Amino acid sequence: MSLNEYTGQTIELTVVRIVDFGYFLSDGEEDVLLHSNDTDRNFEEGDKVEVFLFVESRGRLAATTTIPKVQVGQYEWVSVVDVKDGLGVFLDIGITKDILLGEEDLPVVKAVWPQKGDLLYITLRVNRNNMIYARMATDPVIQEISVAADRSAFNKNVHGYVYRTARVGSWMITAEGFKGFIHESQRRTEPRIGEKVEGRIIDVKPDGSVNISILPRKQEALDEDAEKIMAYLDQRNGAMPYHDKSMAEDIQERFGMSKGSFKRALGRLMKEDKVYQEDNWTYKKEK
Repeated sequence: MSLNEYTGQTIELTVVRIVDFGYFLSDGEEDVLLHSNDTDRNFEEGDKVEVFLFVESRGRLAATTTIPKVQVGQYEWVSVVDVKDGLGVFLDIGITKDILLGEEDLPVVKAVWPQKGDLLYITLRVNRNNMIYARMATDPVIQEISVAADRSAFNKNVHGYVYRTARVGSWMITAEGFKGFIHESQRRTEPRIGEKVEGRIIDVKPDGSVNISILPRKQEALDEDAEKIMAYLDQRNGAMPYHDKSMAEDIQERFGMSKGSFKRALGRLMKEDKVYQEDNWTYKKEK
């Protein structure tokens, strides 16, 4: 069996030659280089060494004594270290070479591509040219590692990472291992793949999966909306051409909130004697 068959996997090889820049390892038929940059240990000829095989930047098979948790057929959470238009995103699996998740495996909408620091649950795949690429976990794979929630989880705050997203909603797995769905109505913006999000459980399904809202709780949302209005008034020297009868589209465009949310926040500010309305304008009250 060729050593190329073990690309992206772990194998035990024997040190057959020591050179200035590292070691040549063999399975008895083929040799592969273990560069000194890819190990922090010293070996003698004849030593047995467990290594991970990968393809280095010049396309040659190489070995490292750093054994990543993610390998061909094994999944792990890994961090995004770079994003390249036209290529995809690069992931740190713990070895000296970053692994590419190609743009063909990413959403068409680049706004929801992972960013640096996001976490993805992936495995490795090897193409016909023996190059290693990342592959994101599919829903059945996530199902295997998920934990069923019970009714006691209802209304609890959770956080976790998004592993799939679409117009209809986003799918995430929480720190507890719950498989969660965020309907589009329960998010203000569509989260990125790999983004850490926080929310609360609004329903527990019979299969143990959960529905999650990442909208602020009502009081938190009211505070945030009122602050937005006050900040906008401050920018305009205390006066704005928006009021409780303004068009919903205008409010959404300016403040990023629904007309109902705007009216609730405005009503609160008027009750607190911070603003008043006159001739279809809203004014900040001077103290």
